[in-house]
Amino acid sequence: MANCNTCPTKDDCSTSQEKCTIENNPLNKIGKIIGVMSGKGGVGKSTVSVLLAESLNKMGYKVGIMDSDITGPSVPRLLGIQDGKVLSDGKNLHPAQTKDGIKVISFNLMTKNENDPVVWRGPIVSSAVKQFWTDVAWGELDYLIIDMPPGTGDVALTVMDSIPINGIVMVSIPQDMVSMIVAKAVNMANKMNIDLLGLVENMSYIKCPNCDEKIRIYDEIDTEKYLEEMNLNLLGELPMTKSIGNLSNRGYDENSKDIDKDFKVIVENVLKSLK
Repeated sequence: MANCNTCPTKDDCSTSQEKCTIENNPLNKIGKIIGVMSGKGGVGKSTVSVLLAESLNKMGYKVGIMDSDITGPSVPRLLGIQDGKVLSDGKNLHPAQTKDGIKVISFNLMTKNENDPVVWRGPIVSSAVKQFWTDVAWGELDYLIIDMPPGTGDVALTVMDSIPINGIVMVSIPQDMVSMIVAKAVNMANKMNIDLLGLVENMSYIKCPNCDEKIRIYDEIDTEKYLEEMNLNLLGELPMTKSIGNLSNRGYDENSKDIDKDFKVIVENVLKSLK
């Protein structure tokens, strides 16, 4: 295994050097790596990734976020840095940065037009994701957040196999079919021996503006039973709000402060769950 001393899992590594598939960049010193996964697109995985990065940054930590969803990258727009650019010195890629100092790698920051499709076959996409780890000069970070690709296929497998993830946050919505698909992602993480930090239930409810009553718009599933079956902790619930919905239009800004209140408990529980 190359550069074991800079690997976030060096003190808790159960893989022999001969079998290790992780290649580290010697320029990087990263404390903890957190993957955010859903198994299905459209449930708010990227939103949770961005909110987690922003919350940790506000707590004073040095944070980076890797958008490993190559064919559907949305992190730059959610952060409001569509015009940012990833630079290269001929050997390493250097991340773009938000105004508040979060380092960002995304394929949409490497193209002329964010609407250009990525017409690549699976192996090439997987190779690109791996390079986001090996060829990027992240420098010194306390936390690197990885916005995982949806599904349990080649690209997700490459991320889990090539990057020393310390723990995964699962994202779901209170709908039975989605919960079934998320279960596949949970089982994949278990097979890869990666710690599951818990589950964030997004779009959990709408809060009445007059009485603060929580209105559940989905037919409720038995969340407690589901969490018990999956051996998952509930990290927290996120309501459906205009602020969260507008992230894709204006990015994270000063108008997003009310989201932080809902997300505070989630961040605290993520940090408690990290080994």
